[in-house]
Amino acid sequence: MKKIILMGRSECGKTTLRQALKGDTIHYHKTQYVNHYDVVIDTPGEYAENHTLSRALALYSYEADVVGLLISATESYSLYPPCVTAMSTRPVIGIVTQIDHKNGKPAQAEEWLRLAGCDIVFHVSSYTGEGIWQILDYLREDGELLPWDEKTAQQPRNVLSTKN
Repeated sequence: MKKIILMGRSECGKTTLRQALKGDTIHYHKTQYVNHYDVVIDTPGEYAENHTLSRALALYSYEADVVGLLISATESYSLYPPCVTAMSTRPVIGIVTQIDHKNGKPAQAEEWLRLAGCDIVFHVSSYTGEGIWQILDYLREDGELLPWDEKTAQQPRNVLSTKN
């Protein structure tokens, strides 16, 4: 599985997405420092919000295979300048979070991510699970089986041909 670093402002859903990607129980947890997990690097929102701290994001991105720029569907503005993805030496994907929020505007959030330079944009709800498997599929390495692949591989081949 490719390692991803999650970047975005405070409360945009980075830690919640990390919990959903790992299949953990969703609960609020304030990220106060950079956390390294097996395939996810979770960063504090203050790093993206503060010009001085944002330099650390550039350094930590070298430890990942993919950069994930997150923006909530509930945002009223974007932190990301146009074409910011050109600054990265890693592939950068956009992730629109909180798409199930009643006041969310996922299409607007996607436009901001595309303006930032993201060619690939995922829409996710960490609570309903919508879009989570698409991110996992994107992060999958060649030949790697994910949990739903393993279940399919374990089913007998002749189960579908039981009609008489």
